[in-house]
Amino acid sequence: MQTHCVEVSSQVSQIQTKSDEEDKVRLDSWLKEVALSQDKQAFSELFSWFAPKIRAYGLKKFNDPTLAMDLVQETMTLVWRKATLFNQNKGSASGWIFTVMRNHSFDMLRKIQSNKEDTVSDELWPLFDKQVETIELDWLETKRLKKAVSVLPSNQRVVVEGIYQQGLTQQELSEQLSEPIGTIKSRLRLALTKLRQEYEHE
Repeated sequence: MQTHCVEVSSQVSQIQTKSDEEDKVRLDSWLKEVALSQDKQAFSELFSWFAPKIRAYGLKKFNDPTLAMDLVQETMTLVWRKATLFNQNKGSASGWIFTVMRNHSFDMLRKIQSNKEDTVSDELWPLFDKQVETIELDWLETKRLKKAVSVLPSNQRVVVEGIYQQGLTQQELSEQLSEPIGTIKSRLRLALTKLRQEYEHE
């Protein structure tokens, strides 16, 4: 009985191995067809195969169905555009596509984090609107605000004045000050938080 179980297990393993190999050959072939001739049918097959897997990964990564579907669409769009970069001698189609997926998911996470930081400045506008009586006045020209900005730490004040008074972008200010863009964002976030707290206190 035990011998029979071992034989059955071995046969199942062989069948699974054969199935995996067939899948690899099929996926590699589809990706090569997309690379060589932009074969839409081959791409459709790839999409049907990978979309559920990419979506599952996206749900786990972002915990958001919309972002998960964005990951599917963007990953497969990149696969369509960059299929010619696939080298079968260096790996499988599956491995290559999942690498594209992971790289793009990291890009999405960076953008999400960046957007969270950038929206901090938007939260202050309603506070400043209460202090400005005419639409022509620049918000940095209001007396109370200039005073509040003046007591900020110098590195935060330079960022606030550069962005809101001189009209520089965060990237331009980063280059001008020779500071990483993340440092500029962090200083801006801290400065605006302090200003908001000051206005709420008053």
